[in-house]
Amino acid sequence: MRTYHPKAGDVPLGWKLLDGENVVLGRLATAAAHILMGKHKPQYVPYLAIGDGVIIINAEKIKITGSKAGKKKYYHYSGYPGGMKETAYEDLFAQKPEKVIELAIFGMLPKNKLGQQLRSRLKVYRGPDHPHKAQAPESIPLPKRY
Repeated sequence: MRTYHPKAGDVPLGWKLLDGENVVLGRLATAAAHILMGKHKPQYVPYLAIGDGVIIINAEKIKITGSKAGKKKYYHYSGYPGGMKETAYEDLFAQKPEKVIELAIFGMLPKNKLGQQLRSRLKVYRGPDHPHKAQAPESIPLPKRY
């Protein structure tokens, strides 16, 4: 019996809709990364982008546990001396709650060309409305293990 190796066009791609209301940030990010990479499909292989696209709504209603809201920081380094930028979680969440979710999910994806493909399939929106009705996303509840 020969081993099955899926090709890029063999697996149909769909869209999943996740609601961020009253969900812990890490659990939402883990579920989204799992779906983006395609680990929920039996045809999963680590070298192909066969995962579904993910639409996350209600980004401003996520929760963060413990005292991380006051302590968590995001860093960006420009590469120049003195170019380290530091942003507090509270400030970034007040301005762009979508960015907080994206950074959490992007940290769980591969840091290569495959990861860049997966990043383009993530859409995060502040409110309950999104412009992807035509894709007919399947609304899924977060599993208990996330």
